[in-house]
Amino acid sequence: MSTNVLRTSDGWWVVRDSRAVRIETKAVTTAELLADLTAVRETIREEAASGDTGTAVADLVALSPVTTPCRVVAQMVNYRSHARDSGFTGDIPPAFFRKASGSVSGPGEAIIRPSHVRFLDYEIELGLVMGAPLPVGTVVTEQDLPSYVAGLVVTNDVSARDVQLTKTQFYESKSYPTFTPTGPFLCLLEPEEFAHLLDLRLKLSVNGDLRQDRTLADMIVRPAQALTLLARFQTLDPGDLLLTGTPCGTALKAPPKAVEKIGALLPPAMKWKAFFRSQARNPRYLRDGDLITATIATPDGRIDLGEQRTPVTDA
Repeated sequence: MSTNVLRTSDGWWVVRDSRAVRIETKAVTTAELLADLTAVRETIREEAASGDTGTAVADLVALSPVTTPCRVVAQMVNYRSHARDSGFTGDIPPAFFRKASGSVSGPGEAIIRPSHVRFLDYEIELGLVMGAPLPVGTVVTEQDLPSYVAGLVVTNDVSARDVQLTKTQFYESKSYPTFTPTGPFLCLLEPEEFAHLLDLRLKLSVNGDLRQDRTLADMIVRPAQALTLLARFQTLDPGDLLLTGTPCGTALKAPPKAVEKIGALLPPAMKWKAFFRSQARNPRYLRDGDLITATIATPDGRIDLGEQRTPVTDA
């Protein structure tokens, strides 16, 4: 059975339904906790033996269960539905980009829209938290995926689209502080539970309006293959985080083909001015006062990463 771990300013907690029991560990970072899983298991055993009801989860203020600094890597256009939304046809080459770990924030912390950003977008993503080193040259199979990935987290790859598109890069547009809400739980999986990854359903709502809703079966490059491709050039360590892409439903969508062809004939400055004029009429971009709700779970509840609730506020 998977184990949900919650982090607060006071330490780490094992979560059981609506209650949490403190883990007796000296671990400060996620990597240190993963190296001290004996303490996690001992807490679970003691809880079962003593019947300790612990503390109400609702009374705890959850921090990101992924501590920083760490490597934060993300996959680009990794769901078929998102590829269609983005105007891609044919085979999609696997691609990765980095995010600053300073963008990682808690599951209830406000997302702050910088004053120069007009088009703020959301992208729910399953985060893989590494539990073992991944040296360059490693080949990861489905069978040994549990040897490298310790657990899962809910993440939101928040994106400043006007920065991303005009500068044709991802690092700045996705790395502002609070642009990677993470948690609430670090879900530690048992090896046999990795067989249920494709059943995980990603759901994101804005002010109660369901925007994204897909399972991992929509993925193009799945976790084991993604880690193998990433290991061609990138080392990962315990506690590092890989965001695995988002499904359809983001605010940004590719323009119709006719509009795209006309835009290609315009000078860049005029093209972007026309594009963003049209985007200004799109009500789906995030605004001050919005509330984003994000969940990732299997239908049977076997794996449940908890609910992330992040308000949006202007800088």
